[in-house]
Amino acid sequence: SFLAVAAVRAQVQQEPFLETTEGTSISIKCSHANIRTGDFIHFYRQLPGQRPELVAVTAKMPKEIRTPEGRLWVSADRRSSALWLGRPRRGDAAVYYCALGH
Repeated sequence: SFLAVAAVRAQVQQEPFLETTEGTSISIKCSHANIRTGDFIHFYRQLPGQRPELVAVTAKMPKEIRTPEGRLWVSADRRSSALWLGRPRRGDAAVYYCALGH
């Protein structure tokens, strides 16, 4: 199973729960309508029993990711983003957080 939990920041909205089967791609979406100039979009994940780790950060350009294998997409107006995982494995089951920052 695979899951994502909403980040506790008012300007960021995420789906509370996502699930996929191993090897089936998934897109973890994030909405941030109040993004400001200079803000970067960060995606973190927290594996069970571990500290959160940074997965990817970008201002607006798509970013290739190696661990987990995938890509971070940002909409043209920067009001939404998505972490796309191409072939998630059982070990990628985690809490995924989206956050804005410098």
